[in-house]
Amino acid sequence: MFPVNVPNVLTLLRILLVPVLVVALLGETPNGDLLAAAVFAVASLTDMLDGYLARSRNAITTFGKLMDPIADKLLVIAALVSLVSLGRVAAWVAMVVIAREFAVTALRMAATSQGVVISASFFGKLKTCFQIAMVMALILAGSALWVDLLVYATVAVTVASGADYFFGLRRTLGARDRAKAKAAERAASRGGAEGA
Repeated sequence: MFPVNVPNVLTLLRILLVPVLVVALLGETPNGDLLAAAVFAVASLTDMLDGYLARSRNAITTFGKLMDPIADKLLVIAALVSLVSLGRVAAWVAMVVIAREFAVTALRMAATSQGVVISASFFGKLKTCFQIAMVMALILAGSALWVDLLVYATVAVTVASGADYFFGLRRTLGARDRAKAKAAERAASRGGAEGA
């Protein structure tokens, strides 16, 4: 059972809003685009709010650390797959974004297994802002030159943020390995001095 607190409830709410978003986009509901945009905006707002509340109230939980990024990815992936189905965005754009999300998730899991925590970077936060803006624009504005430019900019930032996570992890693991090697050298030199 997960701890019931406001951040975790907001994370669950975001997950529950995913099917509502898909139905609003793909269903024959009146004012579906407007409803989808409102649902996506509320869900995105809960993403920003739950992290802030968890940190400010010292309410960070294992459930939250696991489910918050999953909820974010579900929301963006559901929106993109629906928009591809509607012909509002090219499939390759969705695939780049989705591949990046899965790659970074795999990186985080690999890092965690080695005792390294990868915190959200500037590029990661910028990527989230661009993705939210892109999805909102695709829902509300459809096809326009500025929307196409925003889509390409989002793809570029998404790829850059993925590369930033990868190279950041390499730097972190490299620094940790060098620190371990130096500690081992110091321990060996102390042992040698004591033996002499």
